Amino acid sequence: MKNNKTLCLSVLASSLIMASGTLTASSHDARAIAERLVDEVFQNSTLSREEQIEELLWFAEAAEPFRGMEIRTVAEGLAVHEFERDVMAPAFEELTGIRVTHNIIGEGDLVDTMQTQMQSGRNIYDGYINDSDAIGTHIRYGTTINLSEAMENEWAGFTLPTLDLEDFIGIQYTTGPDGSIYQLPSQQFANLYWFRYDWFTDPDLMAQFEDIYGYPLGVPTNWSAYEDIAEFFTEHVGEMNGERIYGHMDYGRRDPSLGWRFHDSWLSMAGMGSPGIPFGNPVDDWGIRVDEDARPVGASITRGGGTNAPASVYAMTKAVDWLHDYAPPEAAGMTFGEAGPVPAQGSIAQQIFWYTAFTADMIEDGVAVVDEDGMPLWRMAPSPTGPYWEEGMKVGYQDVGSWTFFDSTPEDRRTAAWLFGQFTVAKTGSLEKLMHGLTPIRESDIFSDQMTEMAPRLGGLVEFYRSPNESWWTPTGTNVPDYPRMAPLWWQNLAPVMSREVTPQEGLDNLANAMDDIMGRLARADVFESYAPRLNEERDPEYWLSQPGAPKPRLDNEKPQGVTVPYDELMEEWMAAGTR
Repeated sequence: MKNNKTLCLSVLASSLIMASGTLTASSHDARAIAERLVDEVFQNSTLSREEQIEELLWFAEAAEPFRGMEIRTVAEGLAVHEFERDVMAPAFEELTGIRVTHNIIGEGDLVDTMQTQMQSGRNIYDGYINDSDAIGTHIRYGTTINLSEAMENEWAGFTLPTLDLEDFIGIQYTTGPDGSIYQLPSQQFANLYWFRYDWFTDPDLMAQFEDIYGYPLGVPTNWSAYEDIAEFFTEHVGEMNGERIYGHMDYGRRDPSLGWRFHDSWLSMAGMGSPGIPFGNPVDDWGIRVDEDARPVGASITRGGGTNAPASVYAMTKAVDWLHDYAPPEAAGMTFGEAGPVPAQGSIAQQIFWYTAFTADMIEDGVAVVDEDGMPLWRMAPSPTGPYWEEGMKVGYQDVGSWTFFDSTPEDRRTAAWLFGQFTVAKTGSLEKLMHGLTPIRESDIFSDQMTEMAPRLGGLVEFYRSPNESWWTPTGTNVPDYPRMAPLWWQNLAPVMSREVTPQEGLDNLANAMDDIMGRLARADVFESYAPRLNEERDPEYWLSQPGAPKPRLDNEKPQGVTVPYDELMEEWMAAGTR
């Protein structure tokens, strides 16, 4: 049975489709359509009603040259993109006469399709919502439209005057070293720590934990405390209300989604890379080192990279041990999509690597982790960091799905797609989209009255995005020269580590060498217009380990004293820190 949110979305989408079939066929009254969309579809906005109407009228006028055109765009399977497909695309068609087929496909298929279009020059889609993780690819190949240049030239008359780029919280992640914007954020979600607040504040469990470990049960700030808590709930508590419980959740199946588990900053969370927000300089969260000209020089420790350095080995060792020791036995055979819903079933105490994209699933009526009033029994909090982490480093990962356009798309279709892309992020509808998908892109929306009202049901999501610390969670950066080619190397080389077929060191050595091999071939092929790899000559690892910064030598003690903080105290600190 559909929940209320899904039911309302379906009814709204159906009414829009029916309306678009009649209103776009005639010479319609743009103001009447704009007024109806504001009153019936985009009821929540940080703009006034008249400001919304004026923004929509701009789209109607700007789209006149393209009325009657049909375009194809694509995004990955998230609720926020379903809202774009089911609600925003029909609304856009009704207003502009441009019919949009907004396809939803798997992330891996999307990346493969994008790569095919970039390499072949054949237009497959007119616009992509592609993760900003590929920014390093987009700045190098010369096939991605430079949005900053386009907005001043071919799109000067087709760029929304109220687009307000400074309001986008993730625009820095879609900006190249040259200061140009290459992608426009459409959704954003972080990878945070998730835990059962009701269990962590239970007096009996708190007393039992402190008696065993010598410090309070609370939000772990380091990996030592996370491990202790995982052991506590798995081995010392074991059952709640007659049900088996576990102190950790993860997944380990040999699958492309396993790559996300690790290149989405797992090594950096342990402390492998260099300080520097957003990506780490000169060694980023993939372990790739760049020179002063932003040219990749190697991932392997023998070339000054950190992918197979001691901090990375530590990170992979913990991933393997925790999966097999503290997670449900079936987790080792799960993919990302299969593992994601498990914490909502009520048997998991905490998860160190939890995507806030699952927030909506955690608050649905009837799930085991909300109380009788529909309030969450869980909370999200900052990710704990490993022993190699140091001040000034990123803390975790943030996904920023962003509109991306290519020069292989005919200019008229590309411009029509640019208009639709802006429509999906314009202030008229961005807050309504946020309230459905819970993936914010605008600071103004985050600080809206509507999100203040929703905050108690969202387990810390609003507080996180209002905190200035949010900027410590960042996507993959510009050091990665070819994301489509290099991302699969992670799951291919680390799946055998998770199944204990090879050691963490062996798997990481294989990964680092594979990345260096691809970067070397890219350098020889001379395919990049800028920032091409230029690999360092190999040296004894001790040379690089003796240099300041990353890669870092192995610590004598990789498990310092566990440290926790009460969640409510943490929230007070976030709120006292003010706005971002």
